[in-house]
Amino acid sequence: MSWDWSEPQRALLADFLARKGICSGPVSTRRIGDGHSNLTFLVSDGQRQAVVRRPPPPPTPPGAHDMLREAKLIGALAGTGVPVAEVLATGQPGEVLDVPFYVMSYVEGPVITERTPPELATPADRRRIGESLVDTLATLHSVDWAARGLGELGRPEGFNARHFRRMGRLIADGNGKPPAEFAELDAWLAAHVPAEAGATIVHNDYRLGNVIVSPDSPGRVLAVLDWELATLGDPLFDVGYFLASWPVAGQVRTPTEDLGVAALEEGYPVRAELAERYANQTGRDLSGLGWYTALALWKLAVLYEYGRRRAVQGVGDEYYADSGLVKSFLAAAEQAAS
Repeated sequence: MSWDWSEPQRALLADFLARKGICSGPVSTRRIGDGHSNLTFLVSDGQRQAVVRRPPPPPTPPGAHDMLREAKLIGALAGTGVPVAEVLATGQPGEVLDVPFYVMSYVEGPVITERTPPELATPADRRRIGESLVDTLATLHSVDWAARGLGELGRPEGFNARHFRRMGRLIADGNGKPPAEFAELDAWLAAHVPAEAGATIVHNDYRLGNVIVSPDSPGRVLAVLDWELATLGDPLFDVGYFLASWPVAGQVRTPTEDLGVAALEEGYPVRAELAERYANQTGRDLSGLGWYTALALWKLAVLYEYGRRRAVQGVGDEYYADSGLVKSFLAAAEQAAS
């Protein structure tokens, strides 16, 4: 995304943060994160630091990029055992920007993507990072969302079939039919929709590159990031997506796996070990996990195809313009389905 703060906007932000007691005086802003959706900035007055999240520039799909919903969810997770940053303030449209935004505490630590930092590069630390990822996901799926006031986050009943239908509509033609290259996989997914394995908070983008880990040994997750897609649904979708994002040595990688190639380093658990640890932690049956993994990869293919069409029209992120990205997800989904 090409958006950045103008000087007048940065001055309004500094005034807003001063009124909230977060920073004092002029602030600097720096884009952080690897995402192509909501925008995240590290803000500093030279002594104190905070993080600002805002939606991408328009146009955006209806109902997407709801910053205040995301802030509410993160605030509700405080004290649950799920590691999250502290929400410090929320901003309404017109206060600083023409869109809503929120401010959260800065959690110091690396986000691992291409390689593990030297301070955590022992096989033992890498294994602990992988295990901590699984343990954090299991903890998230144990949160009593109703008691936390999150009953309006989504509708867990019938999540699998409804999610499949809703995502498919993004790229279907006027008669509701998918593109030809999606048709066979669509039919297989529709014919094998399982009953939900539970009703939990689902992160919807849980992967190695969406957590902050400790800056030194022992390796562990300090904060889970990017909650914009979170909802209530089947916890096994998170598991399928998480495993689909975890690269496998010797196999062609998808763009999502490219965001976590560090997991190929010595010490990190392999997919089967991650799945086994989750099953042991939660007691959930993972025998049907292939459908969830295929669905996660199919969904990414759908979203990338949706993004490709927008990019071709000149109204979206140019990153998505490469049709090869869509093909890579479809190939991986077909492999998971088989």
